[in-house]
Amino acid sequence: MHSDFFQELKQRGLVHQTTDEKALEEQLNKESVKLYVGFDPTADSLHIGHLLPILMLRRFQQNGHTPIALVGGGTGMIGDPSFKDQERQLNPLETVQDWSNNVKQQLSQFIDFNNEKNPAIVANNYDWLGEMTLIDFLRDIGKNFTINYMMSKESVKRRIEAGISYTEFAYQLLQAYDFLKLYQKYGCLLQLGGSDQWGNITSGIELLHREEDVQGFGLTMPLITKADGKKFGKTEGNAIWLDANKTSPYEFYQFWLNTDDRDVVRFLKYFTFFSLDEIAQIEEEFNQAPETRVAQKALAKDVTTLVHGKKGYEQAKRISEALFSGSIKELNTEELDQAFGGVPAYEVGSDDSLNLVEILIAAGIDSSKRQAREDINNGAIYLNGDRIQDTDYEIQEADKLGGKTTVIRRGKKRYFLLRF
Repeated sequence: MHSDFFQELKQRGLVHQTTDEKALEEQLNKESVKLYVGFDPTADSLHIGHLLPILMLRRFQQNGHTPIALVGGGTGMIGDPSFKDQERQLNPLETVQDWSNNVKQQLSQFIDFNNEKNPAIVANNYDWLGEMTLIDFLRDIGKNFTINYMMSKESVKRRIEAGISYTEFAYQLLQAYDFLKLYQKYGCLLQLGGSDQWGNITSGIELLHREEDVQGFGLTMPLITKADGKKFGKTEGNAIWLDANKTSPYEFYQFWLNTDDRDVVRFLKYFTFFSLDEIAQIEEEFNQAPETRVAQKALAKDVTTLVHGKKGYEQAKRISEALFSGSIKELNTEELDQAFGGVPAYEVGSDDSLNLVEILIAAGIDSSKRQAREDINNGAIYLNGDRIQDTDYEIQEADKLGGKTTVIRRGKKRYFLLRF
């Protein structure tokens, strides 16, 4: 354990609020602490909104503390109301259990469950919430909290006027009980979460104090906002998932590579394990020549390697370079699928003409023969990166990459696929 660990977290901007900062820092410096973060399985994969707390568990483990990843198999069936405008959709038990297994598997990429000194722990709150009766809940948990206390939480106050069900109103008590159970089972004294979890975390500390007469601690991380005002973690309305089958390594890499200049140094502090000195060096180099995007490249490489491994990063970089240089023909079938996963595709039938003008119309790339001929004559049409200016051009076998795909580009950025 390093005595400057907590101070480094603050210097990275990772500490938003703590319940008792001085006592927490002393505790972290004095001994190995068990701490937890909860992950409710609300989908079949975690996304990059979960990445900050995941990496916080990793940071604590690297500093000699014991991380507990709590999969919310029980709370995931209820839904956390914290700073949500409406009720979550309730999912069947079987679905939540499948998602819980996926979450557990993904977490093992980031924290070490086999470490000899301080192996990480994974727990599922369905183990204790699933067997609890309503009478037990009301007697053992409910008696510790007044309605006034529960309604004073910001996450609840924001929803009172619009309406909040008793189900979601009671969520904070379930999360508080998680903290108590993790203390009783493992000696867990610290809960981490996003800034929207503050009310739930302090409820857990209150329950620990009442039931066990011990001081628990809470630490929240900042809510990540982007300089342009857009929500972090989404691109074109779609979430950036940690599962390569839902967000390809190429798309993942591109998300980080396109980080705004105003955000990139902050994100290096949040999401990478570069030292603060290394980040300062990258920042200095970046400020001298922003056009080189050295900071974005360092960020994209480090986070993509962390999530998708060295192979995933190298593949993403290769695709990016091929698209930038126009050398699409160098990509294999898997790389083409990654690069153009969301691109409109046209299935070429056996009766379709292979004349370029005709295919542009059939695929909906151009609206008329006149427009198609104009685009070709003006040099706006590319086949697999090569400009084609012949209106009589017929698509050849050699144009079918991997024997089944032709990439058409119209103008600078509009891509279309032909599937054979």
